[in-house]
Amino acid sequence: MKVLLLNGSPHERGCTYTALREAADALEREGVETEIFHIGAGAVRGCAGCGACRRAGENRCIFVDDRVNEAIAKAEQADGYFFGAPVHYASIAGAASAFLDRMFYAGGSVMAYKPAAVVVSARRAGTTAAYDQLNKYIGINNMLAVPCHYWNMVHGKTPEEVVQDEEGMQCMRALGRNMAWMLSMLKVSREHGVLPPAPEPRIHTNFIR
Repeated sequence: MKVLLLNGSPHERGCTYTALREAADALEREGVETEIFHIGAGAVRGCAGCGACRRAGENRCIFVDDRVNEAIAKAEQADGYFFGAPVHYASIAGAASAFLDRMFYAGGSVMAYKPAAVVVSARRAGTTAAYDQLNKYIGINNMLAVPCHYWNMVHGKTPEEVVQDEEGMQCMRALGRNMAWMLSMLKVSREHGVLPPAPEPRIHTNFIR
């Protein structure tokens, strides 16, 4: 089993990474392979709404000048996911938002019905709004939200300060253990023929008649 942890911060080894690393270490202690994937510090295109990814039917975005398609390719091989991002102006960082919009629109089908957890990092405030924003990607994509005993967030201006957030780091470890537990349950269910439900054909209804 493998979990892909996406670091949506422009800082490869910053506060978000520190939180994800704590979760990854907990997963590895449970025998789960992990990979932390950094979206990079360069510019990330927003979704153009062109629909080319859907028409091609290949789970890939038409834009190839950033790491979105690389992340989708890794997501195809993963059994679970962490999506982490820092808080910028009470929402997730702009590059992370653009990245996830395209990753989910083009490659959401490869992640559906798999467990996922979100992680937000902030110096002080804006965490709950960003937490809600990240969870919407999971909720709209038939994914299984990994539970915890408190909100999935850490506080600190530097990685060293994040480590001092003992409650936040405990949540990261709990998320890792709970993810491993859910992966084990899903593995057993598949072995006994319990598969995700067959979806109905999608209905798209506009509010204007």
